[in-house]
Amino acid sequence: MTAPHQHLAALTLVVPDYDEAIRYYTGQLGFELVEDTDLGDGKRWVLVAPPGSGPTGCRLLLARAANAPQRAAIGHQTGGRVFLFLHTDDFDRDHAAFTARGVRFLEAPRDEPYGKVAVFSDPFGNHWDLLQPATQGALK
Repeated sequence: MTAPHQHLAALTLVVPDYDEAIRYYTGQLGFELVEDTDLGDGKRWVLVAPPGSGPTGCRLLLARAANAPQRAAIGHQTGGRVFLFLHTDDFDRDHAAFTARGVRFLEAPRDEPYGKVAVFSDPFGNHWDLLQPATQGALK
């Protein structure tokens, strides 16, 4: 029997507004807009992905909050913990570019046994790690 091949295709990120989220993720983080499809009734299927993630890399599905409980979850989907981990092959390059584009870092870069890292916050309150793993094999 052949072992199954599975991967995470997308993670839902609840946001207050599609266009505001697209502007942030594509403009300040440099993500690619993979898809923006109108589903009717004000709903859209919006996928963004980091550059270089390829056709099978995990995407963010930007989902506009549609009710009070969803609006309350914006920026708090993990209870204040770091939610998303953006791996890079060049921490210094990306940290400098993000800083120049107004990304708000919550701490100075630091070296950890697992790599070089700094936490930043998106405008919706989600905490991210920008991380260059200690071994390049960890990027695969």
